[in-house]
Amino acid sequence: MGPHPAVAAIRLAVRRVLHDVLTDVQRTDAQRADLRRPEAQRTPELTPARPGHPHPPREQATSPLVLVACSGGADSMALASALAFEAPKLGIRAGGVTVDHGLQDGSDLRAAEVVSRLTALGLDPIESVAVDVGRDGGPEAAARDARYGALDSVAERHGAAAILLGHTRDDQAETVLLGLARGSGIRSLSGMAAVSGGPGADRRYRRPFLHIDRQTARKACMVQSLPVWDDPHNTDPAYTRSRLRHEGLPALEKALGKGVVEALARTAQLSRDDADALDHWAAQAEASVRDAAGLLECAKLYALPPAVRRRIVRRAAIEAGAPAGALFARHLEEVDRLITGWRGQGAINLPGKVVAQRQGGRLVIRQGC
Repeated sequence: MGPHPAVAAIRLAVRRVLHDVLTDVQRTDAQRADLRRPEAQRTPELTPARPGHPHPPREQATSPLVLVACSGGADSMALASALAFEAPKLGIRAGGVTVDHGLQDGSDLRAAEVVSRLTALGLDPIESVAVDVGRDGGPEAAARDARYGALDSVAERHGAAAILLGHTRDDQAETVLLGLARGSGIRSLSGMAAVSGGPGADRRYRRPFLHIDRQTARKACMVQSLPVWDDPHNTDPAYTRSRLRHEGLPALEKALGKGVVEALARTAQLSRDDADALDHWAAQAEASVRDAAGLLECAKLYALPPAVRRRIVRRAAIEAGAPAGALFARHLEEVDRLITGWRGQGAINLPGKVVAQRQGGRLVIRQGC
């Protein structure tokens, strides 16, 4: 008899992601080998391995390492168990990392327990990293920034090919609703990407469970007798996401019926596809709206669709030094009026001491004084 359906679901999700990681590693290795050859002997195009066809196991010294970020909760423990089961079959080394945010009494002891549980699953290497959580952006954003900073450092130190994160379909639905409440636009509505990056590694983070609900992950832990820890912050109404999880989403399901979470997760994927297409369009169009000196020409920007134009403006602001996380829709709307509603208005101050102004039919975005 096969594994419980919940266990089978999480293992399949992880297996698919590990195949993708191996394909990326194989492609990178082939590209590096190709660059070492004389130019005339280089391969014009590299063909990745076909999904569903396991790569032969590598020797331990060259096997890629995949880490799981584990808090000890049901989602990440289910993920760790699936990684421990699937990785050896594909010749992948599996390790783990837990981050101690230091926000609760006994957090160091909790981190030690997680290390013990990951060790029992057979993961190696395993690290526990303590971080100092700042205040920028609020407690949730500050904790997230500290966590990802620690994960990036561990990945760099061990040369990990990927880090798996346990975000579920429910987490995705919550993220979409938070983006909707902020009025942040289609990119925010696209939620979390299945694949995202860290410094110098644009495909470092993988989220295998974005199509799996939270209850499936918890059920997988229960049937495998995996102990889990329920973070009290997840039920603390002081946190926005906690209120949304325990009050907002249940209210929506009561008013609209079941299926809200699935619909929101589907919206995230559709929004991401649209946002990616618009980003690609903007990247291609940018060269055509710059003059010989590289300045943005307002007349040419005006001719573009607003969604494309504002993406070009946003990229220019970030290149000038505006922090991406602090650059909001209202900032871009003000700059856009320099292009579409020019009445001689003055410079617009943007985050990061960046200034945008219209000069001689050009949009100039630069560092201010």
